[in-house]
Amino acid sequence: MADRAAPAEATVTVDPVTVDIVEGALKSTRHEMDAVLTRAAMSPVIREQHDEFPMITDGGGRMIVGQFGSYIGDMVDAFDEEIGPGDVILTSDPYKCGGAISHLNDWLVCIPIFWEEQLVGWSSMFGHHQDIGGPVPGGLPTGAKSVFGEGIRIPPVKIVRAGRMNEDVLGVILNNVRMPEMNRADLTATIAGCRAGERRVRELCQRFGAETYLACCQALLDRTYRAMAHLITQSIPEEPQSFEDWVDDDGLGNGPFKLKLTVWREGEHAYFDWSGTDPQAAGPINFFLNEAMLKMQFGVYLIMVYDPDILFNDGFYPLLHVFMPKGSLVQPHFPAALGCRTHALTRLYELFGGALGRSSPQNMTAGASTSPYMLYSGWDQRGDFFFLMEICYCGIPGRPIGDGIDGHSWWPLFQNIPTEYLEGYYPVRIDGYTSLRDSGGAGLHRGGNGIEKRYVYLEDGEISIHDDRWLTYPWGVLGGRPAMRCEKILIRADGSREHLPAKCDEVSVKRGDMLVYRTAGGGGWGDPLERPPESLEAEIRDGLVSVEKARAEYGVVVGDADATEQLRQQLRLERGEPSDFDFGPPIEEILARAKDETGLDPPRPPTQLAWAPLETGEMSGR
Repeated sequence: MADRAAPAEATVTVDPVTVDIVEGALKSTRHEMDAVLTRAAMSPVIREQHDEFPMITDGGGRMIVGQFGSYIGDMVDAFDEEIGPGDVILTSDPYKCGGAISHLNDWLVCIPIFWEEQLVGWSSMFGHHQDIGGPVPGGLPTGAKSVFGEGIRIPPVKIVRAGRMNEDVLGVILNNVRMPEMNRADLTATIAGCRAGERRVRELCQRFGAETYLACCQALLDRTYRAMAHLITQSIPEEPQSFEDWVDDDGLGNGPFKLKLTVWREGEHAYFDWSGTDPQAAGPINFFLNEAMLKMQFGVYLIMVYDPDILFNDGFYPLLHVFMPKGSLVQPHFPAALGCRTHALTRLYELFGGALGRSSPQNMTAGASTSPYMLYSGWDQRGDFFFLMEICYCGIPGRPIGDGIDGHSWWPLFQNIPTEYLEGYYPVRIDGYTSLRDSGGAGLHRGGNGIEKRYVYLEDGEISIHDDRWLTYPWGVLGGRPAMRCEKILIRADGSREHLPAKCDEVSVKRGDMLVYRTAGGGGWGDPLERPPESLEAEIRDGLVSVEKARAEYGVVVGDADATEQLRQQLRLERGEPSDFDFGPPIEEILARAKDETGLDPPRPPTQLAWAPLETGEMSGR
């Protein structure tokens, strides 16, 4: 494979209009790939929630359009068979592709694109498969201690060879999952989406010629390189800036786990050092972070904050340099468990924002929640197996330009599963799906409220929960206040109640039991005493903020402007100058009060695993 960090010289010169035409065509192709997959897939996680990600690269494996950054080089490096037209490669093993995918549920499909025997690119997608075998439905056991206990691991393999499906390999894979029809449908839909990308790239080569097409790809990479070099110089300080945040626990009772990131620049180049991050966990919250994914996610953060018109591609990768200690939470040693890595993944953007916000907090968002899951499975009265997995929503943090969104996915392109779909296909009734009043952090720009979703189970079965921020708080910025934390309450049909951990498996439920699933809110941005009183009064009418919180944290006395001004003056004197960051109580105090406040035992301090020592190394590109 060509070196993705060293763009090749273009063989022809192309005019800007042609470059723009190719860019527009590739952007449209990416959306067409999405549409093909979501319309043909069977699982609600892909079909309804869009937990899938497309990509088109050049012949050297560098992403031209997509979301997560190119992983083609890492995947091909782990594949020792010659690749030709009509081949389709499948893998789900993070350890066999350098962390290009980060847990076993993500099935990655790659198709080489040939034009007149020349490799001109790759069309690729990966999507979350609802079940992958393993000890619990969903393949996301919160008690897993190694990747071997999470589900089937698919090494890079030709699932299609020269246009013919490798039925023997597919049969072995589907024999290890609980719902083979659904997995087959989702896999073939992913292949179809990649075929759509292949077809459109071949059409561009036919229209312009392969040399012109590849020259346009190079021009798009160069354009992003120049734009990002400017953004890095503009937004990243030369003085190293560090920020820390936490994953509350690992599902095995250990935690909290610290993530620490230090960022600085030297000229046009940015540096990211994860030294100080805790060693990897015994449980499945480890995040095997691919370096290209980290670079792309930082690029997405910077582009969305400063210039959303810049095209996401690999062109700026040579400008970024990364150090991640081996054996840490973000670079675990094999065979560390990875299934619940979402909680560390969601911390990435907070660490980016926090590190950069040390010098310019006015440009960053507040602290966020996480990406919660609810899983429910069993056998209905007809003897048929059912399994529901839903990615739930939470509060989006307050932003420099306005309030956070109430009850939305941490992933901006995700959609919720409609209640009609859930109740039509699964033995569940949604008793309520509402914004959780007062859960967003107070601020000039209020943090979004989390949600309260009440699931009434209509068949006996088992549930699993994957969540975080039950211990630590989504933090506030520039005087903004922390948000409320998550909570899970199981109300039995006989009226008894119990608090459930944020990460748990194999919780038995009976017909008529109700799970009250409350997610955390987003932190507040800016001084809440500056928020217009009329905004609070409208939110009180809409049930988003209570009269009590409006008075206590915003200093608003409903319907009395004079009393509001007096109260706000009093609160300013009592508080003093607002701080740049408000994390809530110190972590030691949170742990000491955890049992009383949450009804759950606090986690034990994590210890380094004897088989997974932290290792130092060199920063890439230095």
